[in-house]
Amino acid sequence: MIQVSIIGASGYTGGELLRLLIAHPEVEVVQATSRSQLGEYVYQTHPNLRKQTELKFSDPGELEAADVLFLALPHGQAQHNIEKYAQAAEYIIDLSADFRLRDAALYKAWYGSDHAAPDWLAKFVYGLPELYREELRAAKYVSGVGCNATAGNLALMPLVKAGLLDTEKPVIIEIKTGSSEGGISVNPGSHHPERSGVIRTYAAYGHRHTAEVIQEMGLQNVSLTMTSVDLVRGALATAHGYLKPGVALKDLWKAYRSAQAENPFVRIVKAQRGIYRVPEPKILAGSNFADLGFDFDPKTGHVIAMCAIDNLMKGASGSAVQCMNLMLGFDETLGLEFFGLHPI
Repeated sequence: MIQVSIIGASGYTGGELLRLLIAHPEVEVVQATSRSQLGEYVYQTHPNLRKQTELKFSDPGELEAADVLFLALPHGQAQHNIEKYAQAAEYIIDLSADFRLRDAALYKAWYGSDHAAPDWLAKFVYGLPELYREELRAAKYVSGVGCNATAGNLALMPLVKAGLLDTEKPVIIEIKTGSSEGGISVNPGSHHPERSGVIRTYAAYGHRHTAEVIQEMGLQNVSLTMTSVDLVRGALATAHGYLKPGVALKDLWKAYRSAQAENPFVRIVKAQRGIYRVPEPKILAGSNFADLGFDFDPKTGHVIAMCAIDNLMKGASGSAVQCMNLMLGFDETLGLEFFGLHPI
């Protein structure tokens, strides 16, 4: 059995990691740390884990040796202790933003401070299997993925990989997100009376996840607009761009079918009838699937690319476990077989 520890296991992504890894047939969770919940059973914070584990939260300052270390810490913390973490485990998967960007100058530009461990940036593989499957198989260190960046990148991926997108024209991505994206810590904007029933644009320009789309899709003229909607889980990216001259509907279908065939968690959702004709986050809750859809205007070349995910799963913990499977030579889908509920 592979021994796994989770640093910062009391948050939402830590709870999802626990849910997935406790049920994983090749894994034993040996440590889950939390300063705020130190000494408590993990199921007291994550009640869905009742009768699944008797593990208690331990002190992150007293790390035990493990094969794999998941870091589910607030942004900015992992980079200050990466040397220590590397001594505790052979494999590290960091869910924060600390090692997503390869350029230290780019990190400073988007996060407003110098990176504390710039020499480590090149050691990390970006943790989106749909883009770096083969690199992940040989990786020791893997970065997390921004949930909004994941939705945006996967929406655009079939078009970019097939060379169909006119990269000289702007790409605008509107992303609607659920409240769990804000994490477990309370702030005035996530307080339920303020959040309930809301459709609120909170970042018209300049969201940090934009940097990951620029980096991974090779697009310079791209912007993300973030809008909160009345969901707990879920992110829906709607990307607007323009196709190269001569691109036809059959070319789009070929690109999206190829993406679906190559990636076990990518599904095309483009139906002519029924209720669920386009990607919708609600039915993906708890699953690691990314549902992609598209449409375009042949007169203007305007293309609309869509991606729905569960932000805590495909946008965070699910992709992290998928990366672990690849790193350790397991089946990529192991422990991630749940495919959602309907109705919900």
